Amino acid sequence: MFKHIIWDFDGTLFDTYPVMAKIFKDLLEKEGIEEPLDEIIQHMQVSMSFALVYYEKKYAISRDIIERFKMLRKTKGIELAKPFEDIEDICKYIYSTNRKNYLYTHRGKSALVLLKKYGLYDYFSDFITFDQGFERKPNPNALNFLIKEHAIHLDEALMIGDREIDLLAAKNAGISACYFNEKKRKNEYADYTINHFQQLYSVL
Repeated sequence: MFKHIIWDFDGTLFDTYPVMAKIFKDLLEKEGIEEPLDEIIQHMQVSMSFALVYYEKKYAISRDIIERFKMLRKTKGIELAKPFEDIEDICKYIYSTNRKNYLYTHRGKSALVLLKKYGLYDYFSDFITFDQGFERKPNPNALNFLIKEHAIHLDEALMIGDREIDLLAAKNAGISACYFNEKKRKNEYADYTINHFQQLYSVL
């Protein structure tokens, strides 16, 4: 039984990619650039920095556009972002069964703001965000910190994420990995694969 559940944020706890991609698409359109929303989302799912570098090089967009996006992501993005369906129920279930939820995200404090906004914050025991300065996934240092800090047995920990780097971070830390993908895609590094969160009850 998994007693320690470590969550990614964007694309896992919260359905933020469509919101962020729409903000970026609107900025591109103001510059006369047309890009399919689905393609922007795919690049952002690799990583946000990957997507920004990709479009910066492809269209030679200015740093002003990039900085504008980062600002809107922290304002409009927070206003529009919502958790996936069933997230509150599953986090509450984990908490009520004397197990622990943790957050591990490359986001900064905005992740905590959104957890508080939707009443999820108190279900979590600890939070790793950009502000702690750990190396980015798939480096396992942040997970290793959580494991040591909370005396977690490796066979009792599960990392849930929507990207390969989440799964690799889990593997590199020696814990199990659960891949969340609504399109029912598989990944070789996943111990478990789900396409909606009701399926998570059978994993836990």
